[in-house]
Amino acid sequence: MEKNRVLLNEILVELFNHILLLEERNLKKNGLTNLSITEIHIIEAIMKVNNPSMSDVAAKLMVTVGTLSTSVNRLVQKGYVNSIRSEQDRRVVILSLPEKGKEAFEIHEAFHEKMINKLLEKSHINEDQLLTDSLMKLMEFFDQLKI
Repeated sequence: MEKNRVLLNEILVELFNHILLLEERNLKKNGLTNLSITEIHIIEAIMKVNNPSMSDVAAKLMVTVGTLSTSVNRLVQKGYVNSIRSEQDRRVVILSLPEKGKEAFEIHEAFHEKMINKLLEKSHINEDQLLTDSLMKLMEFFDQLKI
């Protein structure tokens, strides 16, 4: 049993490292040489948060608003993100993606789609459910560490 735990840990660490490396290569291969992995994940968070304010996106990414501000300012300068102050509350900054940001998101999302398709290729419903349940347990563990 201990051997399986060691192997599982090695697999998770290797998967994490591979995903980051291959995501970065995918960006470069698709002409997004001026975006970092962190920046593409900010773009992804903006796309996936309803009415994305700086604080909502920071919460999703588990970073401070100050940390996010630095990266968002760079993304605004590069033309991937729009940032405007709310007219109802001037303290709130609302983020959105112009066409250039949406295109970057689509490239990133296509990579994830290929990854999931490969993972589920030739698998059976029971195996899919087992994998999903196991990964959900891992996410629950991560969520408990956030608190």
